[in-house]
Amino acid sequence: MSDQIKVGIIGAGYISTWHADAIRATRGTRLTAVCDTSSSAAQGFAMGYGIEAYTDLSEMLAAGAVDAVHICTPPHLHHAIALQCIQAGVHVLVEKPVALSGSETAEIEAAAQARNVQFNAGHNFLGIPAYARLKHLITQGKLGRISTADITWAFPLGPLRAGPYGIWLMQESRNLLLELGPHLFAFAQDLFGPVAVQHLETSKPVDIPGGGTRPQGIRIMARAGDVDLNITLSLVETHDDRSLVIRGSSAMARLDYANDTLTTASANTSDLVLNPLRAELSQSWQHLREGSRNAARQLASLNQKSPYGLSFRGLCSGVYSAVQSGKPDPRFSGASATQVMQSIDGALALMAAELPQPNPKGTPKPTAMVIGGTGFIGRALTRKLVSRGIDVRVVSRGKTGPFDDIANHVETYSASLYDEDALTEAMQGIKYVFNLAKSMDDTWEAALENDVGTALRVARAAQSAGVERLVYTGTIASYDMSDPSVTITEDTPFGDIEDRNIYARSKAECERCLMEMHKADGLPLVIARPAIVVGHGGPLQHWGIGRWHGAGAVKIWGNGKHILPFALIEDTAEALVRMIEVPEAIGQSFNLSGEPMLSARDYFDAIHDKLGARIKVSSGPFWPFFASDAVKFFLKTKVLRRKGLNRPSLKDWKSRAHYSPFDNTRAKQVLGWQPEADRARFIDRAITRAGLLGF
Repeated sequence: MSDQIKVGIIGAGYISTWHADAIRATRGTRLTAVCDTSSSAAQGFAMGYGIEAYTDLSEMLAAGAVDAVHICTPPHLHHAIALQCIQAGVHVLVEKPVALSGSETAEIEAAAQARNVQFNAGHNFLGIPAYARLKHLITQGKLGRISTADITWAFPLGPLRAGPYGIWLMQESRNLLLELGPHLFAFAQDLFGPVAVQHLETSKPVDIPGGGTRPQGIRIMARAGDVDLNITLSLVETHDDRSLVIRGSSAMARLDYANDTLTTASANTSDLVLNPLRAELSQSWQHLREGSRNAARQLASLNQKSPYGLSFRGLCSGVYSAVQSGKPDPRFSGASATQVMQSIDGALALMAAELPQPNPKGTPKPTAMVIGGTGFIGRALTRKLVSRGIDVRVVSRGKTGPFDDIANHVETYSASLYDEDALTEAMQGIKYVFNLAKSMDDTWEAALENDVGTALRVARAAQSAGVERLVYTGTIASYDMSDPSVTITEDTPFGDIEDRNIYARSKAECERCLMEMHKADGLPLVIARPAIVVGHGGPLQHWGIGRWHGAGAVKIWGNGKHILPFALIEDTAEALVRMIEVPEAIGQSFNLSGEPMLSARDYFDAIHDKLGARIKVSSGPFWPFFASDAVKFFLKTKVLRRKGLNRPSLKDWKSRAHYSPFDNTRAKQVLGWQPEADRARFIDRAITRAGLLGF
């Protein structure tokens, strides 16, 4: 092997960027290639890192482009891909869960042993610096004889309440434990040895669209050697507590593995008067030390060394040191991964059996297509169309969707939004197309390809297929909403859009291009601009209201005292359907803002009143936001040399507060739309029955 290990990444999704950044920061490695079946995803990822892009794994392996790979695909693909790479003589690091069972994991490990390559697991939290310090304390006997350990993952899981429901994570209850359990079991396995599960119970079930439930709480009692273990997963809207608490005869240690902090508590020899003071001073000093260390580290590294980023760096450092030495790192080795997955097998065997859910294969005859139909608005729209007697074809990346209960009227169709011919084929027999797709890009060039390019491909496909109506969803965020004295209607211009955030700017550009097609080529276009949509299935942590810091704290945009343009999800779906029913809607745009109802502070007061949850609310003046963003922009462009970034103006920041009121007269007059006007009923549907906290 050459001095540098050539490393490739399989799968170009979100988690892959964390792996890529860690690989580039690891001595003795060189990121060389990425492989993804989506050509656009592979090319975009490769351009960002200056590496080769492949869409065929066999081709990448045959080219000798890699000595090792990180497998970051959906979990059900891990086993087959790992075996293929091992057979090619390539080291593999597999994201968790490394496989779907202990037996599959053992098979990967056996193949690696036979081929004399290393198989490692992506249990990244074992790589944080504070965990190394914890292990040192245990090894040195500083905690004494260990008796119990509590391992907790208390962190909100958004898809349980707001989707998307078609992803692997949500397809079965067991997938929740397969996805999150490896983090917790890996700690226990590495510290105490093989884990024997004794008891498991689930709690706080949540109904999901289409039937069935998913548990939001999983509690496991287990034992590893002489250590009693309590393993807890809490996925409702909860304060972030991802921690490992170890109790020994001499001291107790608490590792916050999400924030990379370690504190201990132990007895002192002072008398009864000074003893409690010394104990609390010790805790305060430790918290000051941990917080100062992390703040200084992140500041010095321009946030490249966040706790999460450090966990991947620690993972890669351990794995590639092991590859170079030929001696597996016990934290991440295939043998350890096998033990972890076998323990999870034991937990799954005890998991309360769900009633078998019907998976009917209906015979829909779709005349409407919803692109983005498994999202928050898309799900409500799909069901509203079916209630009107219209069968729907939902275009989604997955092959299933949350519509089992209406399978006779909804089919899920997989088509690439980058393949115009495939989109045209998918629209055969379709009268109405709703394009709810959006992309969240970091550069304007990426937005032009992923957002504007997609909107135009969908529009051209609709014209080629003879679609009678295309409804495109823009956003009210494209408006300059910084002036309270300006009332916004559909005739209000967007203003200087070039100094806006990329999302607002790209949505405005999509509208401009599509309207040109309407005027020049007769594209049967209607534009919808949803407001701040709330209701059942929507998130608590809505960024249209403020910048969230977990489920319990939010910095609202501005002072939070002016009325916000809220709209109920049911009303929004109703307006979208009316856009295909009303002939006069063609060529027009509609701002879907409900009746003036609540300010941000009213909204959070209502949450407290109806749900008993007092969320910490603070005002967000815009000069600090703007100044902080300016500093970040300078560092990213001048120090980190990133290209194509955009810096929003001060007006853009003020627009996030939605200072300007909206006039929804056009939607009411042309569409006959009647959004909820009663405050009590609005609050009931937006908050009381919305499931915002998960239970």
